[in-house]
Amino acid sequence: MEKTRCVIVSGGDFSPVQGLKPGEDYVIACDRGYTYCERLGLRPDLLITDYDSYSGPTDPAVPVNPFASEKDDTDTMLAVRCALERGFSEVLLCCALGGRLDHLLANLQSLVFARKHGMRASLYSEDTEITALMNETLLLPRREGRSLSVFAADGPCRGVCIRGAKYPLENAEILPSFPIGVSNAWASDTAEISLSEGILLVILSKLP
Repeated sequence: MEKTRCVIVSGGDFSPVQGLKPGEDYVIACDRGYTYCERLGLRPDLLITDYDSYSGPTDPAVPVNPFASEKDDTDTMLAVRCALERGFSEVLLCCALGGRLDHLLANLQSLVFARKHGMRASLYSEDTEITALMNETLLLPRREGRSLSVFAADGPCRGVCIRGAKYPLENAEILPSFPIGVSNAWASDTAEISLSEGILLVILSKLP
């Protein structure tokens, strides 16, 4: 069976993730993410590393792409580029939140880069789900105990519509400089989010 989704396991805080498909996904481990794969029940198909957060033993059957620590791309960004080069239609980032704030922001930018270059792109953790949305419509069934937020990641985002939510929008413009889309909620069984220009990050966060 041809693998169409690439799962990238980054080196942020470890988090269990729902929806993984061991044996069906192509798995790229990024440095310390190699140690997380076993905990997630995944076997890496490739390890991308600059040896700054993991230098332990590796399975000789897992190919390794080594890089110098002084480089323009983060390990996660290198993994996204690899997924693009290999022709995957979808990428899922795991263990990519928490840790250093600069790397967290870089991981979100890598997610946007992936969507901008044609891949469906999402990031999952135990309490957060992020989807990059571009010139399309996303239907979100009601999720009890979750907030629904949208942020302009590559903008301005124009033609933004939010329907079936407590705070709806119709053909609006959202800018990266103002958090107008934070902390919405479902008003019906399904929320519908769409836009005609730019890239939105749609974030479902577990409520306390």
